[in-house]
Amino acid sequence: MRSKRLGNELRSLRKASKLSTLQVAEHLSCGQPKISKIENGERGVRPADLCTLLDLYGVDDERFRERIKQLARDVHKVDWWSAQGPLIHDTLRDYLTLEADSSLIREYESMLVPGILQSEGYMREMFSYSQSKEQAEMLVETRMARKRLLDDHLGFRLRAVIDEPALHRLSGDRHVAIEQLTLLSEASLRPNVTIQVLPLKARLPLNQYPPFGLYTFRGTSSMNVVWLEHLNGGTLLEQESTVQDYSRAWEELTAAALAPSASRKFIQGLIEEYRK
Repeated sequence: MRSKRLGNELRSLRKASKLSTLQVAEHLSCGQPKISKIENGERGVRPADLCTLLDLYGVDDERFRERIKQLARDVHKVDWWSAQGPLIHDTLRDYLTLEADSSLIREYESMLVPGILQSEGYMREMFSYSQSKEQAEMLVETRMARKRLLDDHLGFRLRAVIDEPALHRLSGDRHVAIEQLTLLSEASLRPNVTIQVLPLKARLPLNQYPPFGLYTFRGTSSMNVVWLEHLNGGTLLEQESTVQDYSRAWEELTAAALAPSASRKFIQGLIEEYRK
């Protein structure tokens, strides 16, 4: 994931400089395949070569240069989930990297509670339907570890829009439902978390929005990507026009959803219903 992001950045800079991969390779005194592999995320780049590339592309913004250098260093970073070994599949590794490298996540869910906001009981009920006991427990452990991001009140923000049906379709018995709704209510009080409920009566365009996440990378204010999950994994969308489409969809969803305070009141009302 990080190698691909680095390669995309360097490819964009090269194209903006109107240079071919052959010209860049000649400047670095290397073969053209090396440049292609770097841009495709198939290999990293040495610090000296990276500085040469940034100079060649005319990048003189020191903050931008440092962000690119940090990304290149992070390619070799050993993350906490690396110890899970083969139990974590490649798509999940990509997603965990994406999440860990983001300073802002905006997530819309229509069927489920967003993963980082799920209670342990809710997770266990959900995973137990389709996974072995060992795999289910590993996934629960991994998802619980992700919650540490929420403790970074200054460096991480989460904004979530949850469609009302997802709150009526909670896995497990009433105790699991109460635990999950209570966790949502408490999370909404965090200074870096905003939760909005999209009510059934919300007026929206006729488009049907799939669940999606918008991710803003750390150290940037405008570098966003979209992550879509599907039955067989996930897909990263990076084209600027596509990201803008999802950004507009996000604005429409947040405008139609209940305000954060009204959403908290709505969730507390559901808790009272389950307790009766």
